Amino acid sequence: MSTLESNGIQIEYTDHGGDGRPVVLIHGWPLSGASWSEQVPALTASGYRVITYDRRGFGASDKPETGYDYDTFAEDLAGLLEQLEVTDATLVGFSMGGGEVARYLGARGSERIRSAVFAGAVPPFLLKTDDNPDGGLAQEDVDGMKQGVESGREAFLDGFTTDFFSANGELKVTEEQRQEAIALVEPASTTAMLGCIDAFGTTDFRADLEKIDVPVLVVHGDADGIVPFEVSGKRTGETVKDATVHVVADGPHGFNVSHADELNRVLLEFLQR
Repeated sequence: MSTLESNGIQIEYTDHGGDGRPVVLIHGWPLSGASWSEQVPALTASGYRVITYDRRGFGASDKPETGYDYDTFAEDLAGLLEQLEVTDATLVGFSMGGGEVARYLGARGSERIRSAVFAGAVPPFLLKTDDNPDGGLAQEDVDGMKQGVESGREAFLDGFTTDFFSANGELKVTEEQRQEAIALVEPASTTAMLGCIDAFGTTDFRADLEKIDVPVLVVHGDADGIVPFEVSGKRTGETVKDATVHVVADGPHGFNVSHADELNRVLLEFLQR
């Protein structure tokens, strides 16, 4: 792992090598770049230059008290791409990482970007509002998540990771894999965890999606109990101009682990177009 300064903070990243086109993997909440362990070997074996990093507040990156909003996250990403001289890249955002993909392309455009992937991702807009009745979260749900983290982080994460990897009431990964996910959360600051709940729970990405002018792959589990397909992946696929949608049958939210082979296959097919 290496460190670089981006947008005023130190970001921990790993450039996994490969001299092909860059693929930048952006992790979900409340994990770290290490959560892509099932994807990195498949991508590097196919020759891609794979880059993972820890979002501010998570993993080994700096943990400032502020900056837990998508405008800041997108600028953190922009600094990483610039410092590593990344061009012609595919951005892959899982869960809340899909927000960085949307906001980066909405704010910065596609000069450095060849294509994008939304995997179990939060766009277009999770919060239920008068003009977004199809959202998946009421404000009380967002507040409830925050209260869960504040009142008992360990107990909350035990329940959350079970839901994360479950489809139709059944855990789709081994207990060891679930515990590995919990371990990835250990270094995260509680301030970052709380700020990110507000960010992914209440940020409207609809205008960002409409600006995307590169090919997009949407991959989503049909049994995702955290970010339901109908609320997010389906609507993203309908909004983006050039989108391909792949639904993972019996797929939980954490299908990058439970259905790793399927995700890797559709990801490589998309990259090889």
